[in-house]
Amino acid sequence: MFDNLALSFQNSGTKLGVLKAANESLTRVVVYVSLMALYILGGSKVSAGKLSIGTMASFIGYTFTLTFAVQGAVNTLGDLRGTFASIERINSVLSAKDIDDSLAYGLAKELDNKETEDSNGRVHEKGTVNTRYMSALKSSSSCSDLAWSGDIHLEDVHFSYPLRSDVDVLNGLDLVIECGKVTALVGSSGAGKSTVVQLLARYYEPTQGRITVAGEDIRVFDKREWSQIVSLVNQDPVLFSASVGENIAYGLPDDVVSKDEIIKAAKAANAHEFIISLPQGYDTLVGERGSLLSGGQRQRIAIARALLKNAPFLILDEATSALDTTSERLVQEALDLLMKGRTSLVIAHRLSTVQNAHRIAVCSDGKIMELGTHAELVAKGGSYAALVGTQRLAFE
Repeated sequence: MFDNLALSFQNSGTKLGVLKAANESLTRVVVYVSLMALYILGGSKVSAGKLSIGTMASFIGYTFTLTFAVQGAVNTLGDLRGTFASIERINSVLSAKDIDDSLAYGLAKELDNKETEDSNGRVHEKGTVNTRYMSALKSSSSCSDLAWSGDIHLEDVHFSYPLRSDVDVLNGLDLVIECGKVTALVGSSGAGKSTVVQLLARYYEPTQGRITVAGEDIRVFDKREWSQIVSLVNQDPVLFSASVGENIAYGLPDDVVSKDEIIKAAKAANAHEFIISLPQGYDTLVGERGSLLSGGQRQRIAIARALLKNAPFLILDEATSALDTTSERLVQEALDLLMKGRTSLVIAHRLSTVQNAHRIAVCSDGKIMELGTHAELVAKGGSYAALVGTQRLAFE
């Protein structure tokens, strides 16, 4: 579907470019032909004394004015059509029903285009949303309670990306992320580690199999509520062109977060010292995507954000892979505090990051090939032991 839309957009852009070029060319031809005719006819009349030079100059000026006015009108018409199309798209978004078809698992929610009658005899009017199954969605409180007390289980998960539906990235992956413990996921590049992260964050849904928390399929939870129980800290955290304090508190209501809580989270993330050394402290602007901060500073702000959010499920996607030794030590200390008591999944290349995990899962070809502690897997002498032998946890 995306391929077709992209191709349609490309074709439309090409046609628009051709039409604009044709309009510009035609306008110039009309201008030059008009001027040539005016010079020939007007010049002959001036020579014959039938037309004054002033009148001829006026005609030339009128020709330029009229021609460029017509060209401007044509260009404006094209801009108006583009504006109307944009307004139509914006209105379609603003008027859309506030229901995401992927919020619920196995539940029939449809936008009826005609009157229909359900099993209880209730008639749904044209254009109304049939939400008779929406009560099955779990509340945010039950979602949070389950995440704090239950394991997260990926059960026989298969997945392929929409644009490459013929390529299976995950092939029956089965993994239990134990509650309150740290599970490390390692493997070579392309093994499916990042895909697991995206499924757990619910950027995508499995094409087959399911993901559960304490036995409940996560698709029965509202995506917005699920996002509140998951904290994701990745290699390149997203910071906005706002103050340090605003970036730490990002995603939480203003009336819930106090300045003292922001400072407390920053101290726990080993970020307070460098923040107070900035020109305006917590009110210092960080630039677009945190461009005014170093990599280690951005990571610590992201960790402070996760600490402040206090979500029960934590995902660390190569959070220290791009840092120098000093920055890594500071960030790792903050991560150790962040992971304490939380269900954590760690994706990493470096041996030092994962060897202290409660369990290590080795991913290969979209499946979990080995599972155990660092000592157990090294003693086993399998693929993990080979990775340890090279002092790296992925091949670039």
